[in-house]
This record gives sequence, C-alpha cells and structure tokens, in this order.
Amino acid sequence: MGQFLQGATMTLLLLCTSVLAGCIEGPTVNSGIGDTTEEELALPDWDIGDQWLYTFVTPQFGEDSARLVVAEKDNESGNYRLGISSKEEAQRHAVINHNPFLGRVTMDGLSVYEEGDPQPVFNFPWNVGDSWGFTLFGQEWTAETDSIYNGVVEVRASSDDGHTLTYSFSGRDGFIDSLVWSDDQGVEQLRMELTQTKTDYEGDVYFYRARDLLDSVYENNENDISDSFLDSGHPDGTDWDVLVWYIDLDISGGGSGTLSLKDHQGASPLTRAWGSGASEKGSIGTIPSISGDYSLTVTLRGGDSSLHFKVAGGIFSQWTL
Repeated sequence: MGQFLQGATMTLLLLCTSVLAGCIEGPTVNSGIGDTTEEELALPDWDIGDQWLYTFVTPQFGEDSARLVVAEKDNESGNYRLGISSKEEAQRHAVINHNPFLGRVTMDGLSVYEEGDPQPVFNFPWNVGDSWGFTLFGQEWTAETDSIYNGVVEVRASSDDGHTLTYSFSGRDGFIDSLVWSDDQGVEQLRMELTQTKTDYEGDVYFYRARDLLDSVYENNENDISDSFLDSGHPDGTDWDVLVWYIDLDISGGGSGTLSLKDHQGASPLTRAWGSGASEKGSIGTIPSISGDYSLTVTLRGGDSSLHFKVAGGIFSQWTL
C-alpha cells in the first residue's frame, strides 16, 4: 500500500511539474494566430531590389502578370518607388490602370496614392478587430482586420456603393498575398495573386505616371464616329513624355473598320484599317505628346463590330539596378 501511494505521489508530482513548466515557458508569440511573430505584424522595411511577381485578372482585359520591384527608396520624401521589370508591361499598366501599387508608396505605412493623396490600405501593426478607412479604385472603403494566421493577415472591406474588397498581407513576403475587388453585383473587377517573392533584382525597371485622357467603346455605325480629347499635361503642370494607347477590337464577318487619330497640328500619329473578321486584342503603343486637342475618327461596319480605345498621358521613369 505504501509503495502504491508513493508511486501515485510521484506521478502527480510529474504531472504538476509538466504543467508548471508549460506555464513558465509560455505560448509562442501571438498565441492563437499560428506561429505568427511580432516582426510579421509590424511595418516591413523594403530594400531596393525587393521584388514580387503577381498575376492580375480583370473582366475587361483578362489575365496578365507583372513583377513589381522596389526601384527607389527616398528618405527625404518618405516614399518608395515601385516599377515593373518590363517596359511593355509598364505601358500596359499605365493605360489599363488596374494596379494601384505602382509608383509611390509611403515608407511610414506602405500607403498607396490615389488622386495625389496617400491611402492607408494597410494598418500596421496588425491586430484582429482593428478598423479604418481609405479610398481605392474610386471607392470609399471601411476595412477591418478579420484574422491572422501563420504570418498572413486577412482584411475585409466594404464601400457605401456595395462593393467588397478582400485582401491578405503576408508578413513573411512583406507585401500583398492576394486581393479580390467585387462590384455591387458581385462581379470581380480585379483579382491579384502573388506567385513569387525574391530580392536583389538586377536590370532595368520602368514606370509611367499616368492619367486617362480617353476611354471609349465604339460599336457598329453606318456613319463615321467622331471623338476628341485634350492633352494638357499632368495636373501638377508637368508635360507628358508620351501618350500611351490601347486597342481592343473585333470586326464581324463582312465588316470593316478604320481609326485615325490627329493632333492639333494635323499630324496623324496613329492610324489603323481592319478588314472582315479582324481582331486586335490588347495592343499597346505610344505616340508623341503634343499639347492641345486631339481628334479621333472611327468607322465600324458589321453588326457585332466593336472597338475599345483608350489613351493615357504618361510621365516616364526608368531605373537600372
């Protein structure tokens, strides 16, 4: 009997010791949210050459990809500058405008700029339940940190217009992991997915600081279609380096089409002619920027013929890392 009590006492002591040891050692940092660390919840410090490869999907333009690269770190202005590793992709994003994370990003919160003002899309240090507001994609958002797990923060946001925005920030990758923006009908307007993270980029990086000048869709018409836009430079008074154009076109069988763009001096920097069944998807190019009025003449024949034509003014930047 004495031996039994002694054995039971030893077992109890071992159990207590184990429990106490666990209490003394304590849980890992931020228990309840996986193995997330305090560093992964804090504002990351980017270095020149940090890079993230993303896939972008939009209903208007389908799927494309872009490698975002930290090209400049300006302590005086308090901004990073993010560019793209492909000049053609830089032109595409200048005129399509579906990547808000290019160009200037503040160093004190990774805020992105919309209409010249920094917008706090992120809310460092992350805490579940925190809420805040910002403007993005022309919408006023109310956001809340929904959850945190294994270094990834999930955020949900809604706008007064009924749009929804869900995105995740990876503390381990130092940037967005994924983002989905849906309109008030539930239609996805943008899906953004991270596919690769690397450092120490070497090569050229490009960026066009851009603003839309014309964005129109033209359809079959028996008469010539006329349109125009004004090239007056950036609102801050800086002249555009170039105008970036985008064409998305389908000509139905038996149809035809033409496009002629003229500047105020009468020059025609862009002309096109299409025959029956022609298709031109996502073409991108640049023309000189000449301050003043531009006139556009379009002809489209054929029942289902259509043309989506966009022009944006662009101020060009290039870095060699």
